[in-house]
Amino acid sequence: MKPALLLIDLQGDYLAASGLQPPAEIVIARTAALLEGCRKLGVPVIHVWTTVHRERDQRLPHWRRENRWQCVAGTAGHKTPAALQPLSGEAIVHKSGFNAFADGALDAELRRLQCDTVILAGVHLHACVRAAAVECLERGYAVRVAEDAVASNDPIHAASTRRWLAERCVEFAPVSVILGRAPGLIQYSPRATDEALFEVPIDGARGVAEATAAARNGWEQWRRIAPATRRQLLDEAANRLEAVAPVLARQMAVELGKPLTHGLEETRRTAGSARDVLRRAAAFEFERHEAAGIVRYQPLGVVAIISPWNNPAAIPVGKIVPALAYGNAVVWKPAPAATRIAQVILKLFYEAGVPRDALRLVTGDHTTAQHLAASEHVDAVTFTGSLAGGYTIQEICARRVIPLQAELSGNNAAIVWDDADLQHAAAQIAWGAFAFAGQRCTANRRVVVHAPLFENLLQELKTAGERLVWGDPLEAATDIGPVIHAAKREETAALVARAKTDAGIHRVEFLQQTLAREPWVQSGAYTQPAIICCDQPQHVVVQEETMSPLLIVQRAENFEHALALCNGVRHGLAAALFSNLQELRQRFLDEAKAGILKFNSSTAGVDASLPFGGWKASGLGPPEHGEGDRLFYTRMQAVYGLENKS
Repeated sequence: MKPALLLIDLQGDYLAASGLQPPAEIVIARTAALLEGCRKLGVPVIHVWTTVHRERDQRLPHWRRENRWQCVAGTAGHKTPAALQPLSGEAIVHKSGFNAFADGALDAELRRLQCDTVILAGVHLHACVRAAAVECLERGYAVRVAEDAVASNDPIHAASTRRWLAERCVEFAPVSVILGRAPGLIQYSPRATDEALFEVPIDGARGVAEATAAARNGWEQWRRIAPATRRQLLDEAANRLEAVAPVLARQMAVELGKPLTHGLEETRRTAGSARDVLRRAAAFEFERHEAAGIVRYQPLGVVAIISPWNNPAAIPVGKIVPALAYGNAVVWKPAPAATRIAQVILKLFYEAGVPRDALRLVTGDHTTAQHLAASEHVDAVTFTGSLAGGYTIQEICARRVIPLQAELSGNNAAIVWDDADLQHAAAQIAWGAFAFAGQRCTANRRVVVHAPLFENLLQELKTAGERLVWGDPLEAATDIGPVIHAAKREETAALVARAKTDAGIHRVEFLQQTLAREPWVQSGAYTQPAIICCDQPQHVVVQEETMSPLLIVQRAENFEHALALCNGVRHGLAAALFSNLQELRQRFLDEAKAGILKFNSSTAGVDASLPFGGWKASGLGPPEHGEGDRLFYTRMQAVYGLENKS
């Protein structure tokens, strides 16, 4: 393979596009890593820029219609960021529209280099990156796209583009894989990142097809089993899960870095939540008689479950049990890091008597999940994961016109107001932000505090954060373990390093300073907890969910400002208010835009007897748990005339 790297439209005006996902700062950082790696490997680099001249107007038609001048030569919007500037000898190709090959210069440069493969990065995936990929395919080049170094301001269109290109032999891979730094799907120990724990088998299209076809056959049998019998088998599975809680908690600590006490609590809570599901299912009327006819509640069929690694028991079991209890079959695809834990849980269900074809497991990466959602045998999908992954699954389900339930992470704020007990608030928020290294969708990402309280609350947060135990997740006392892998550690470290010199951030406070110098911190994926103070509501550290032990503090002028800051992100999973003032509580209830509201407690942690679902970009479809289960796992059917027959 003789590759060349094409960097497409990484220019100021494109990077400033509203709604760009991932945001410009992240795209720039990841592309800079790709660029540096390719240069070290001797891979030739070609910079593709849109260049507009006012004296000869060659703008795209929709730019003319909107009187839009972008990427005009000599302007700041035409320039590329400093980290992506061309070096002497690197080619620059100019274009005025979508097609980088339009004037023949890029074609000639690729022929001169005698390459056989192109690597693409840049913006926008759904437009100019797509056009470059198609043109490269037509010319016989193998095409690889750095999936974490491309962005779009139209994420559903981008998801469709990605699927379409992948079906035409375009390979999507992260920067680390393209640079040869990540061999296959290997899970390394979060406690010692040079220790390989296991390799994840990847089920491709054929494996997924076999599993879903088996589940379709299994469903025909499972749906006819009496509901009481189904519940009895699932109750036995809950008993078995509870019995192995200590063993499973230790496995979570070793393979995921989840502190032992957190894993133990999760497993026991999962068993209790399963029993709550079964209690509700037992009271549910699958058929109801009305004056005009009958209302029936039917199972969906085969449900695909795509679950994350951070709650490897609670989240998937919280989907599997209601799916099976209401008469569906399941095909489950866990996150790669949770593969071995999923295999243990699957065995518990089988030992409890659940038929193998009613509950199947497929393993692999995001491509396995996409094959699963796209399977003709799958009737609905329930997904918990990142917003980016959610766009991809949403596009597949929309195209197939099947139900989707999606929980798409959170960027949760707690408002702390004048009458709050600051010590209590700080203890709750610090635990919610830093425990389990902040790797919960309900974690306290942000604090919005009335400006006069800022210094006092910040000191209390630092004190509370220092009281938490940072260390080996296998130790019972540990609150904060490592993050999931070295790449997440490095990504967080880079974010904090930028924050220290960013004029938009007025303060960075590091916790656990003494321990940060210990050898075990350097050998594992341990990330030093930090508090970042930023009053700019559109700053990337405010807007993006980090899934790491970072807490953002924002100052509010008044309560109206506080609510605006609380609501001022794409996500809307959870929000909290620390105040006992009735007027403020009512305003919070009326105006907070989140699916979960809490008073005087951390945003982290929920009870599965209540619905769990986010608003805005945090959720799609009915909520999980509680009343939400029957809304998703059954569908209504109206029957006329049956009661009139003799």
